[in-house]
Amino acid sequence: MSGLTVYRAHGSGPGDVAEGLLTMLAVAVVCLLAAGYGRGVQELWARRGRGRVVGGRRVTAFGAGLVVALAADQGPVHRVAESSYAGHMAQHMLLLLVVGPLLAAGAAGLPLTMAAPRPLRRLLARVRAAPPVRRLRRPAEYALLAAAAQTLMLWLWHLPGPYVAAVDRPVLHAAEHLSLVAAAWLLWAPVLGPARHRTPAPVSLLLLVGTMLPASALGAVLTFAPEPVYPLRVLGPEPLADQQLAGLLMWAPMDLVVLVAALAVFLGWLLRLERERPDRLATARPTGAPPAKGAATEGMVR
Repeated sequence: MSGLTVYRAHGSGPGDVAEGLLTMLAVAVVCLLAAGYGRGVQELWARRGRGRVVGGRRVTAFGAGLVVALAADQGPVHRVAESSYAGHMAQHMLLLLVVGPLLAAGAAGLPLTMAAPRPLRRLLARVRAAPPVRRLRRPAEYALLAAAAQTLMLWLWHLPGPYVAAVDRPVLHAAEHLSLVAAAWLLWAPVLGPARHRTPAPVSLLLLVGTMLPASALGAVLTFAPEPVYPLRVLGPEPLADQQLAGLLMWAPMDLVVLVAALAVFLGWLLRLERERPDRLATARPTGAPPAKGAATEGMVR
């Protein structure tokens, strides 16, 4: 029996029923998130003006994140994911590198809070005001938490035991995808979220690079392993090649996305420094270098 046939052997009988129910639940959750986010944004715009607080681009990003989440869990992407480990890895990278960042860019915290019932709002306010939560919201603590969550989820669900269990049990499979999206959302929120909630640029750089390295290490292990580390029944018709391709799909896209994001954060940091503190940049220039434009203008005015 081919690897493709064995890979989906668990999907007959009761498994199909459970998978169908979980699919309906996933669609319902996405619809609830979309409805709550839309209601919260509408209330914010009614109070502050259209496009204020949460801009149109953020609304588009959040909606796109929900659409990609559904597309990654259904349709052609889902069928490819069930045919091989490399397809499953591509599905995971969509969740980690597309869905998570888009949802984080949507700045959903305030809109979803505005859409929540009043008792739930009061409960959330008390939770946010609790001393342990306030400590976790500090930049350094939050960065450590986000990096740890991303690394833990990535490694946990790609160890042979948990991965096979998720393949065999639809409930665990749904929990796997949910935890990956939640970890990615947590990681990217301080990088792509509203400016008032972003961590300082140096912390964001350390956060991104610190989470990229363990992912690269895992991708390298899968790529260069001399033999399959997973049971053959959860791999494609060419088990070792399937595993190696999966490792590359984790390694290359993760490094590329994180490096581009880190470069954007670094350049944005330099531009802010030039706007806000031109005097410091001027003193940092080598002797004989022309002064910054802002510094020269300031000297002429004086």
